[in-house]
Amino acid sequence: MGKRDDLIAQYAEDLKAKCGMEPDMDLLTKVTIGCGPAIYNADASTVASSQESELETVKTNFLIKKLGLTDGPELMDAINTVVETYGRSERNKYRAVVYYMLTKHFGKEAVYG
Repeated sequence: MGKRDDLIAQYAEDLKAKCGMEPDMDLLTKVTIGCGPAIYNADASTVASSQESELETVKTNFLIKKLGLTDGPELMDAINTVVETYGRSERNKYRAVVYYMLTKHFGKEAVYG
Protein backbone atom coordinates (compact mmCIF):
# COMPACT_ATOMS: atom_id res chain seq x y z
CA MET A 1 0.00 0.00 0.00
CA GLY A 2 1.14 3.51 -0.76
CA LYS A 3 1.34 6.44 1.61
CA ARG A 4 -2.04 7.77 0.44
CA ASP A 5 -3.70 4.41 1.13
CA ASP A 6 -2.19 4.43 4.62
CA LEU A 7 -3.58 7.92 5.22
CA ILE A 8 -7.03 6.94 3.93
CA ALA A 9 -7.03 3.97 6.33
CA GLN A 10 -6.07 6.35 9.16
CA TYR A 11 -8.89 8.75 8.20
CA ALA A 12 -11.37 5.86 8.10
CA GLU A 13 -10.25 4.82 11.58
CA ASP A 14 -10.77 8.39 12.85
CA LEU A 15 -14.28 8.43 11.39
CA LYS A 16 -15.11 5.15 13.14
CA ALA A 17 -13.37 5.66 16.47
CA LYS A 18 -13.64 9.42 17.05
CA CYS A 19 -16.72 10.41 15.04
CA GLY A 20 -18.82 7.27 15.44
CA MET A 21 -19.59 6.87 11.74
CA GLU A 22 -19.03 4.15 9.20
CA PRO A 23 -17.12 5.75 6.31
CA ASP A 24 -18.10 5.45 2.66
CA MET A 25 -14.62 4.41 1.52
CA ASP A 26 -15.19 5.42 -2.09
CA LEU A 27 -16.20 8.95 -1.09
CA LEU A 28 -13.45 9.19 1.54
CA THR A 29 -10.88 8.23 -1.12
CA LYS A 30 -12.20 10.88 -3.53
CA VAL A 31 -12.25 13.58 -0.83
CA THR A 32 -8.69 12.64 0.17
CA ILE A 33 -7.49 12.82 -3.44
CA GLY A 34 -9.30 16.17 -3.72
CA CYS A 35 -7.18 17.54 -0.88
CA GLY A 36 -4.14 17.10 -3.10
CA PRO A 37 -0.61 17.24 -1.73
CA ALA A 38 -1.81 18.95 1.47
CA ILE A 39 -2.42 15.51 3.03
CA TYR A 40 1.35 14.88 3.08
CA ASN A 41 2.18 18.14 4.90
CA ALA A 42 1.91 17.89 8.69
CA ASP A 43 0.51 21.42 9.07
CA ALA A 44 -1.74 21.52 6.00
CA SER A 45 -3.17 18.03 6.58
CA THR A 46 -4.97 19.14 9.75
CA VAL A 47 -7.55 21.79 10.54
CA ALA A 48 -6.70 24.11 13.44
CA SER A 49 -10.26 24.35 14.72
CA SER A 50 -9.35 26.82 17.45
CA GLN A 51 -8.29 29.42 14.86
CA GLU A 52 -11.16 31.44 13.44
CA SER A 53 -9.12 32.24 10.30
CA GLU A 54 -8.63 28.51 9.62
CA LEU A 55 -12.38 27.85 9.89
CA GLU A 56 -13.01 30.80 7.55
CA THR A 57 -10.60 29.20 5.05
CA VAL A 58 -12.48 25.89 5.24
CA LYS A 59 -15.72 27.76 4.65
CA THR A 60 -14.44 29.81 1.69
CA ASN A 61 -12.16 27.34 -0.07
CA PHE A 62 -14.08 24.14 0.54
CA LEU A 63 -17.75 24.81 1.21
CA ILE A 64 -18.19 27.75 -1.17
CA LYS A 65 -15.58 27.12 -3.90
CA LYS A 66 -15.48 23.30 -3.96
CA LEU A 67 -19.00 22.30 -2.92
CA GLY A 68 -20.63 25.35 -4.50
CA LEU A 69 -22.63 26.36 -1.44
CA THR A 70 -23.94 29.88 -0.85
CA ASP A 71 -22.40 31.76 2.06
CA GLY A 72 -24.60 31.97 5.12
CA PRO A 73 -24.54 31.30 8.87
CA GLU A 74 -25.43 27.63 8.29
CA LEU A 75 -21.95 27.05 6.81
CA MET A 76 -20.14 28.02 10.02
CA ASP A 77 -22.79 26.12 12.03
CA ALA A 78 -21.97 22.99 10.01
CA ILE A 79 -18.22 23.46 10.50
CA ASN A 80 -18.74 23.81 14.26
CA THR A 81 -20.99 20.72 14.30
CA VAL A 82 -18.28 18.72 12.52
CA VAL A 83 -15.63 20.02 14.95
CA GLU A 84 -17.85 19.01 17.89
CA THR A 85 -18.42 15.56 16.36
CA TYR A 86 -14.68 15.09 15.84
CA GLY A 87 -14.07 16.30 19.40
CA ARG A 88 -12.97 19.84 20.23
CA SER A 89 -10.14 18.50 22.37
CA GLU A 90 -8.90 16.23 19.55
CA ARG A 91 -5.63 17.87 18.58
CA ASN A 92 -5.28 16.38 15.09
CA LYS A 93 -8.42 16.96 13.07
CA TYR A 94 -7.50 15.69 9.65
CA ARG A 95 -8.58 17.97 6.82
CA ALA A 96 -9.79 15.03 4.70
CA VAL A 97 -12.00 13.80 7.57
CA VAL A 98 -13.45 17.27 8.19
CA TYR A 99 -14.11 17.73 4.45
CA TYR A 100 -15.66 14.26 4.25
CA MET A 101 -18.05 15.01 7.12
CA LEU A 102 -18.97 18.40 5.62
CA THR A 103 -19.61 16.77 2.24
CA LYS A 104 -21.93 14.24 3.92
CA HIS A 105 -23.58 16.96 6.05
CA PHE A 106 -24.60 18.95 2.99
CA GLY A 107 -25.39 15.89 0.85
CA LYS A 108 -22.87 17.02 -1.77
CA GLU A 109 -21.40 13.61 -2.57
CA ALA A 110 -22.22 14.21 -6.25
CA VAL A 111 -19.44 16.83 -6.38
CA TYR A 112 -17.05 13.88 -6.16
CA GLY A 113 -19.15 11.75 -8.57
